[in-house]
Amino acid sequence: QVQLVESGGGLVQPGGSLRLSCAASGSIFSIGVMGWYRQAPGKQRELVATITSGDIPRYADSVKGRFTISRDNAKNTVYLQMNSLKSEDTAVYYCNGNAATMEARYHVRGYWGKGTLVTVSS
Repeated sequence: QVQLVESGGGLVQPGGSLRLSCAASGSIFSIGVMGWYRQAPGKQRELVATITSGDIPRYADSVKGRFTISRDNAKNTVYLQMNSLKSEDTAVYYCNGNAATMEARYHVRGYWGKGTLVTVSS
């Protein structure tokens, strides 16, 4: 199995910054695309940003120019630097990773973390 653990959430004022981290651990053979999703109260979960193993990023239009996704393949970790935060960024942020385990090296599946809460408020 693969476990994803997010950290770095919290309360921040509008215009502020936060950096989220997500570390993958367990019986990992390979990790492909990793990403961040978020779910605001009363809304569906939505994509924030993804990044391939070759460091090609993709962003939702709502966060382009404000958020930056990056990864450290040696540490199996993905980051989300969030700048110029707005109240509408308030949500639980979830990490996602497509991975194969040592026990099933050719079976890639998606894994989710439990989420970290980001609250943007004055």
